[in-house]
Amino acid sequence: MAKQNVAEQFVDILVRAGVQRLYGVVGDSLNPVVDAVRRNAAIDWVQVRHEETAAFAAGAEAQITGRLAACAGSCGPGNLHLINGLYDAHRSMAPVLALASHIPSSEIGLGYFQETHPDQLFRECSHYCEMISSPQQMPRLLQTAIQHAIGRGGVSVVSMPGDIADRPAPEKTIEHALVTTRPTVRPGDTELDKLVTMIDEADRVTLFCGSGTAGAHAEVMQFAERIKSPVGHALRGKEWIQYDNPYDVGMSGLLGYGAAYEATHECDLLILLGTDFPYNAFLPDDVKIAQVDVRPEHLGRRSKLDLAVWGDVRETLRCLIPRVRAKTSRRFLDKMLKKHAEALEGVVKAYTRKVEKHVPIHPEFVASVVDELADQDAVFTVDTGMCNVWAARYLTPNGRRRIIGSFSHGSMANALPQAIGAQFIDRRRQVVSLSGDGGFTMLMGDFLTLVQYDLPVKIVLFNNSSLGMVELEMLVAGLPSFGTANHNPDFAAVARAAGAHGVRVEKPKQLAGALKDAFRHKGPALVDVVTDPNALSIPPRISAEMVTGFALSASKIVLDGGVGRMLQMARSNLRNVPRP
Repeated sequence: MAKQNVAEQFVDILVRAGVQRLYGVVGDSLNPVVDAVRRNAAIDWVQVRHEETAAFAAGAEAQITGRLAACAGSCGPGNLHLINGLYDAHRSMAPVLALASHIPSSEIGLGYFQETHPDQLFRECSHYCEMISSPQQMPRLLQTAIQHAIGRGGVSVVSMPGDIADRPAPEKTIEHALVTTRPTVRPGDTELDKLVTMIDEADRVTLFCGSGTAGAHAEVMQFAERIKSPVGHALRGKEWIQYDNPYDVGMSGLLGYGAAYEATHECDLLILLGTDFPYNAFLPDDVKIAQVDVRPEHLGRRSKLDLAVWGDVRETLRCLIPRVRAKTSRRFLDKMLKKHAEALEGVVKAYTRKVEKHVPIHPEFVASVVDELADQDAVFTVDTGMCNVWAARYLTPNGRRRIIGSFSHGSMANALPQAIGAQFIDRRRQVVSLSGDGGFTMLMGDFLTLVQYDLPVKIVLFNNSSLGMVELEMLVAGLPSFGTANHNPDFAAVARAAGAHGVRVEKPKQLAGALKDAFRHKGPALVDVVTDPNALSIPPRISAEMVTGFALSASKIVLDGGVGRMLQMARSNLRNVPRP
């Protein structure tokens, strides 16, 4: 039997850790690893057109499956292209292993062709970043990197020169059992007792939920019923907590809607559950706050806490529910439910006025039709910018759908590459990319990856020929829009030329038929929808100081627009409110 080289050992360990594919672009320093993948039937090489796509795709796969995913880039410029997608994966707490191959080991530090220092460059976007400079470091270094990514939730980067990858693997190496799943974390009894006391003493409690409530929907609902609490959420908590929620009061933040802001400010006790919500201007500073998070470094970094509880949300609530005293008064909860319904009744009018006759097409209308026609277990990937607005307002979660975006890192161009990673997991599951024309064109080359692998991703392109969110920021700041206009081709024609299904929609009555045809198509499809660049109307009281980048700093008033089927849910929840 031929002796393994380091590259083969590297690939074998990835397979043992559950990695099924390696996304990347081939290159000379990476060739030994790519060849090892070629000869290993348990793992696939996914050839993308840009390494940034590779990192985004791996991050999306990891977010959807909860398992380790992997990407790779060749030396110098190759692996540098990974960095933006790795930042996104790291901030999304997606377990990703990135291989940054390196120049020949004998040339490091001598200004060699394409020389960079990946073991330094990736430190800020990883939990672990080290270089394999000797075969004797294998397999321990790679195993350590994997366990950092899985155990801490985020990125690990391994740098390896191509000549090291091609050398014989050391004999009698120790391969210990790999940790591939994370444990549950239960808080200590002292913290639980303190939290029980705070809840029992408070008349009005509000729960504000983030992505850390994944898998804890039943416990959050049971807890809310026991303490008669309204439940709000951040954007990353939407898919986990909004559905089947009779206590829902909407979302807070720049894209917020409903009564979430009021519920968090008019309570006696605010409990933050699994959220690293970044906009502290939306959090109160005059009520008691307790925070529950499995990541202790998140505790208290957004607001002053009266109690920090280290634990995952589901285990913490399972401990709390039998301990807290059941509250009998629904007065605060019912008041917030009424405010929530009233708020949605007001903003929904902006969406309903002559929307089916409006040309250019209202993007709200597009999002609502996509929501109605998409599968009940669809995966949506959402570009940063205005597509975030439409996803926040119109996509309806149900416990089976997934919504993936660059919600923490806020990168452009994420939706298409994330759709690639999502579709590779299951070709039979519908994956819909909500892309803006700016984000789509930034990494448009990887539309060819869809065609090459015949991935049935459906791209709904919101084509307003502008960088809409940037234009909005300029407008609110009192600046004339500049550098935001895009001169676009007929993207449907481009899609057809590439070998995919493509259709252009310019009138609202054409939309439903075009989407149905695209969703039925067995391969990749693009629906180029010409949308109104002036779709957002801004409330008159927003001042120039209030918008910086993606954050609203000083007001509970946010973007004015429709809210899709959420109004129907709010009206339904009001049936539980006793009438005077």
